[in-house]
Amino acid sequence: MADDQRLEDLPEAADVIVLGAGHNGLVCAGYLAAAGLEVLVLEARTVPGGNTVTEQLTLPGFEHDSCSSAHVLIQSNPLLRDDELGLLATYGLEYAMTDPAVVLPQADGDALAMHRDLGGTADEIARWSTEDSAAFRTLMAEWSDGLAAEHARWNSATPAGEAAKRYQALRRRSAWDVVHERFRNPVIRSFMLWLSMATIQDPRRPGTGVLPSSIAAGRLAFGWTTPIGGSGALPGALIRQIEAHGSGVVCSAPVSAIEVNGGRAVAVRTGDGRRARARRAVVSSAHLARLAGMLDGAEVPADLAEARDTWRPGLSVFAVHAALRHDLGFHTRKGPILSTAAGFGTAEGIARQMEAFHRGDVHATDPWLLVVDQTVVDPGRAPGGAATFKILTVAPYERADGRSWADAKHEYAEAVVDLVRSRAVGLEPENILALRAESPVDVAAHNPHNLGGSCHGGEFHTPAGDVIPGWPSYRTSIPGLFLTGSTTHPGGSVSGRPGRNAARTVLTALGIDPSTVMGPI
Repeated sequence: MADDQRLEDLPEAADVIVLGAGHNGLVCAGYLAAAGLEVLVLEARTVPGGNTVTEQLTLPGFEHDSCSSAHVLIQSNPLLRDDELGLLATYGLEYAMTDPAVVLPQADGDALAMHRDLGGTADEIARWSTEDSAAFRTLMAEWSDGLAAEHARWNSATPAGEAAKRYQALRRRSAWDVVHERFRNPVIRSFMLWLSMATIQDPRRPGTGVLPSSIAAGRLAFGWTTPIGGSGALPGALIRQIEAHGSGVVCSAPVSAIEVNGGRAVAVRTGDGRRARARRAVVSSAHLARLAGMLDGAEVPADLAEARDTWRPGLSVFAVHAALRHDLGFHTRKGPILSTAAGFGTAEGIARQMEAFHRGDVHATDPWLLVVDQTVVDPGRAPGGAATFKILTVAPYERADGRSWADAKHEYAEAVVDLVRSRAVGLEPENILALRAESPVDVAAHNPHNLGGSCHGGEFHTPAGDVIPGWPSYRTSIPGLFLTGSTTHPGGSVSGRPGRNAARTVLTALGIDPSTVMGPI
């Protein structure tokens, strides 16, 4: 499909209309198109990708990932593991898998480096604690012994296996309790809790107990998996695959209404009055806090009303993007080390940050920080040996002190930059060419899906008191209307699972065997 059609033209009808060109919407569309359906993807923004986009946020020529940066979780998805849609072999998607996976610079000038192998990482942990090194090996062995396979089944929403009871028991616990039970050294506890926050969930909350194992195993296998050319390379490859199968993507087409006729979803309308008919299905990756209000021709059904009413944003994020003269080096005993990713924050500091967040306060003395310097492995993102740089952390959408983020964001950005600077070389003021601070309010404005400053889909608070990261069903009670996106199971991050799972559900409902385009899990 030509670029001008992608941006403007709206076909009269398609077999399936997908709302939203985030990576999950595109993954779903890719499978449906590969199965022989004519698919139309409608995207509200002028660019596709949702939170997997790469943009020039600071200076011309500096390509920044405005939200997602690591594509680790999606590597174990059969979409890429088995290259089910040919994104790697045919459509130009390429990744760098880094070693070290991440470094955690310490206040004393040393740094813990996590490597892309169990032995190297266990040896590194042993520099602080031989007991914890053995505990790490045991944790990973237990994960390999049935729990990883069970996690894959959970992610793909397929029937549980033999290890289901062990997996569910671990999942019900908190990452905080698991880490403090298994590890003793404060540096190693902090390392494991830092990993556990990779999906932006409070590690003290029950339901996060699987994260220390799952995130650690992913980093051991894939490092800090970096898409060459930026996070937008993933939607780019998906769009090429979709177009190769005779389907297409139209941007600048914000869907304002889903028409329901005779109890069935039959068409969509855009905010500027355009209309497209869905011959067989509509798949929505619209935010589930908003989808109920988009129905035209039907009362809001109980399932969509419950999704709307139980959704909460969870942890909102604060980001700092910068253009640098060159890549950072993080302090170690042996001198500066380059790394695509670095982590800051002790266990105690993370707990204080979570407590401050829930009060509406910021915490800048010892917070959880993710530091990303992707030009270490992808130098083409910046001109002439320069670097792109990002800090991501957690901060409240509304401040308890009443200050607006417009007034306060640069102050907080300076505080977290100063913290990183204290443990790195290359972040001196003269090496910063440009800097852009994005508060949770800015993050929300950047993408209509980022309600409340949450870029990971938020969470649902059930009447029973449980918290789940994604709505558990891809079907709705309205025939012909299906769900995908980061507000559906298993939630946010770049996993592609909501997209692939939804595609399986749609194909089954339409009488098409999913095994023609995907494996069983």
